[in-house]
Amino acid sequence: MALHVKSKAFADGAAIPEKYTCDGENVSPPLDWSGTPRGAKSIAVICDDPDAPAGLFTHWILYDVPASVRTLAEGSSDGGKQGVNDFGELGYGGPCPPPNGPHRYFFHVYALGVASIGPSRLSREAVMTAMRGHILAEGQLMGRYRRTLS
Repeated sequence: MALHVKSKAFADGAAIPEKYTCDGENVSPPLDWSGTPRGAKSIAVICDDPDAPAGLFTHWILYDVPASVRTLAEGSSDGGKQGVNDFGELGYGGPCPPPNGPHRYFFHVYALGVASIGPSRLSREAVMTAMRGHILAEGQLMGRYRRTLS
């Protein structure tokens, strides 16, 4: 099954407003999704940048969000647990690419058949391992960001 993921802040494939980046307020954008299947017990969100110079860079890991949640307000974790991003911090770390062209940022949303995949502070690898065999549906929203440093 597929989840339909969208944001009031930007359309799929469009530019992510500066507010949601390291050049702005560095808060997570609002997200909405639909299509959560019956039997889902929790939601997980992972935001990553596959265009980072050293390879895939994870900007946000959020999990154990109750399955009844269908929207995350700007800057919200809505009762979920935060994982450690590749900045080495808990929570959201916005796009902050080098000024060598636009990068793509994928906001992956997963509907899971378990209420919890573990304690807070999990790494991306631990979250992906814990979700294995429990993903009932998934979807994504992709935004782009280019830094223009003077």
